[in-house]
Amino acid sequence: MSSRVAIEKLHVSQCLYNFIEEEALPGIQISSTHFWQQFANIIDDLSDKNRFLLTKRDDIQDKIDQWHQQNQGDKFEFSAYKAFLKKINYLEPEVADFQIATKNVDNELATIAGPQLVVPIMNARFALNAVNARWGSLYDALYGTDAISDEGGAEKTPSYNPIRGKKVISFAKNYLDQAIPLEHGSHQDVVAYHLSDQQLMVSLKNGQQSSLKQADSFVGYSGVINKPDTIVLKHNGLHLELIFDANSPIGKEDDAGLSDINVESALTTIMDCEDSVAAVDGEDKVFAYRNWLGLMTGTLTSDITKAGKQFTRKMNADKSFQTLSGDSIKLKGRSLMFVRNVGHLMTNNAIIDKHGNEVPEGIMDAMITSLIALHDIKNNNELNNSDKGSIYIVKPKMHGSEEVKFANELFSRVEQALSLDDNTIKIGIMDEERRTSVNLKNCIHAAKDRVVFINTGFLDRTGDEIHTSMKAGPMARKADIKNTPWISAYEDNNVDIGLACGFSKKAQIGKGMWPIPDQMSNMIAAKIGHVEAGANTAWVPSPTAATLHALHYHHVDVFALQQKLKQRTPAKLDDILTIPLAKETNWSENEISEELDNNAQGILGYVVRWIDQGVGCSKVPDINDVGLMEDRATLRISSQHIANWLYHGICTIEQVQQSLEKMAKIVDQQNAHDSEYQAMSDNFADSIAFEAACALVFSGAEQPNGYTEPLLHQFRLAKKRELNSL
Repeated sequence: MSSRVAIEKLHVSQCLYNFIEEEALPGIQISSTHFWQQFANIIDDLSDKNRFLLTKRDDIQDKIDQWHQQNQGDKFEFSAYKAFLKKINYLEPEVADFQIATKNVDNELATIAGPQLVVPIMNARFALNAVNARWGSLYDALYGTDAISDEGGAEKTPSYNPIRGKKVISFAKNYLDQAIPLEHGSHQDVVAYHLSDQQLMVSLKNGQQSSLKQADSFVGYSGVINKPDTIVLKHNGLHLELIFDANSPIGKEDDAGLSDINVESALTTIMDCEDSVAAVDGEDKVFAYRNWLGLMTGTLTSDITKAGKQFTRKMNADKSFQTLSGDSIKLKGRSLMFVRNVGHLMTNNAIIDKHGNEVPEGIMDAMITSLIALHDIKNNNELNNSDKGSIYIVKPKMHGSEEVKFANELFSRVEQALSLDDNTIKIGIMDEERRTSVNLKNCIHAAKDRVVFINTGFLDRTGDEIHTSMKAGPMARKADIKNTPWISAYEDNNVDIGLACGFSKKAQIGKGMWPIPDQMSNMIAAKIGHVEAGANTAWVPSPTAATLHALHYHHVDVFALQQKLKQRTPAKLDDILTIPLAKETNWSENEISEELDNNAQGILGYVVRWIDQGVGCSKVPDINDVGLMEDRATLRISSQHIANWLYHGICTIEQVQQSLEKMAKIVDQQNAHDSEYQAMSDNFADSIAFEAACALVFSGAEQPNGYTEPLLHQFRLAKKRELNSL
């Protein structure tokens, strides 16, 4: 246990206290005395409310469990079920129609549609890559992924493959024809881009001249007017930067000297203190907070070795251009950042209150991440985040409007403590818990003056779906759950409610993650569906994916589509409440074994890195060696699914244990290249990671709302004690 500082009846980890005093407070005109007094008051006033809400969650779940136990199988009647949910206030009386009233919202959230990244804030390199992913090379994104096929000699080779390069350039110019069409001809046939008569003109191979079909697509240029280095264009609110370099290998081969196209890509990024990190104590929290401070001051750097060369990565500056009338313009060089705080459930030993209790981590995050964001609001650096002077916090895993109301109260108290205007802190509401989905309008209303985002998280939402109805019966196989009615209704409802509450051109309506980072061709084919669903943002797993997903927002004018979607028949609550139970459970032994192995492998592949190495999000090879982005949401599904099948006797404890041990050997083999990896199968009894995975399954039904955090924290702390004792 690290040493502690006693201040205002709090007992604060020495490392966290030092960070606040020496790094976070200097430069923002808030005294140490004021900060700790206000922080202690907030903790004292709100901790009991936090605990009450968690007790209410447990009480509601107990009542649902009892009802399902008494109404299984043929006894289940949907009308009676729905009436019961209303009686226990799981289904809240719906508020009257309203429109959100959030002010001072940056354009990236309100008036522009585009991709969103989510990255673990404890990894500085990932965080910098994400914040710099506001712009991405289309040529690189195409060349380096399976978005371009290998057919016809177009394989990715160690040196530049001109056959593949031609495919990339052809794809990119076809894209320009769609997004920035010429009045005559195609970008494929342009031999020169030049500026004249207050507009952009092109010369074609056939000797003709053409202007842009939409003259206002041209924004500006850099370099000299008769031979620009770059030309900036705009479509559907997103910018494209044509880069000219006749001396580059690609520019030499291009008639117009075009060497690349920079695409405005990740408009926003969520710097995550929650699902994708393993932060279990004061030391870990300081690591996360310090990176957030570096992002808010513009000073975060990361030393990187790539292809044998070392360099320091830092945050990109804004881009400067000029118009044909001689005016200077700047375009943001960085993604607009949210910070995702933890939810209401967890506490953290970084601070102990006057009663000897660990402080709710959500209260800690709200106060400290907002304090740090003052460095941005007070314009302490040139690489600013919010142009509107707002702080953006994503608040996950809230259940129903009462919990959103509590988050709203917490943010108000933080604003008062830090002398901020009301509603400076904006909230992103994750629609990832069943009780929030079915009361989404009420949840938005509870934060109607500060809400800037609602986002579906179908992975956590599936985990909560299983846990909420744990006692109702055996769930369908995991792959089949995706095809049950509640998911499409849930996804549509998020858009329907958001539009009805006035989100269009005021706030983000978001969709979830593409989980397979190495399959960009499939992503391009599938993720257009998120845009066509009416969402003005969706999550992607990498900067490259952001660049490729950005193409979708040129294909679809999301805000025009939203106006049409307002007229459709809203999703049905009854569909959202449909439980994804298995219609038949006469699976073969082989089918049951396959399902258990698939779940067990995913659990172990993620948990072993979380527990042993403190890695909260990583690309984990599945049972077929396909790399999947895994975080606590996917872990929640897999552990809850096995727990459900165990509870209903679909499988036995012995079968599950056998599957876990078999899959542990496979996971060990998949990680054999990692010199820091500790094999589980060498001695199962001595592996804390394997013990954690078993606990997540065998104690899964008893975990609050099926969350994995309590057990992960418990076993990670045990692992850290083991490491410290060596």
